[in-house]
Amino acid sequence: MTKNDQEIEAKFYVRDLSAIETRLKALGAACAVPRGFEYNLRFDNAGNSLQRMHKVLRLRKFDDVRLTFKGPGERVGGALARTEIELIVNDFDTAQKFLEGLGYHVAAVYEKYRAMYTLGEAMITLDELPYGNFVEIEAENPENIIDLAKKLGLNPQKAIPASYQGLFEQVKAAKNLPAKNLAFWEFEKIQLTAADLGVEPADEM
Repeated sequence: MTKNDQEIEAKFYVRDLSAIETRLKALGAACAVPRGFEYNLRFDNAGNSLQRMHKVLRLRKFDDVRLTFKGPGERVGGALARTEIELIVNDFDTAQKFLEGLGYHVAAVYEKYRAMYTLGEAMITLDELPYGNFVEIEAENPENIIDLAKKLGLNPQKAIPASYQGLFEQVKAAKNLPAKNLAFWEFEKIQLTAADLGVEPADEM
């Protein structure tokens, strides 16, 4: 997270996540959170206006429990910049009831396995989603992201402008999938390629 509640990050689809992790360690990155299961609920109102306005209201359970708001994204120098406001809360179930009491409903579940590393001021996450593996780099500015991507053997030109939810919607349309949730149980018997997602592997230089 940068100053003024601004998140600046770039996302990359990769074929070999373990190779990226090896490079991270060689660069001296510290593991902030070991690989673990992340469970998210995305909320919306009765008219689903948050989704239409490209805003996100999310409750996440990972190394802690967090309530997150994200504003619409803007492309800046090959990275995605957006407002992000987070609160750490004590109890996942109580937070869910609180949001539902305000009139929000669970619009979707999404899951991933994630490990988090820090290198200087940058945060690097290694994400395993139901439809593929990704690296996210969050830094103070796009130039730092590009520099670190190159050090990790990633092609900065192949950064993905879409969110994970956006990729989900794209692959559902491309493959005519009935899945409502970005969850592993929805993808158990589905084989997907980078082409299905409309992306290119960034670790193929």
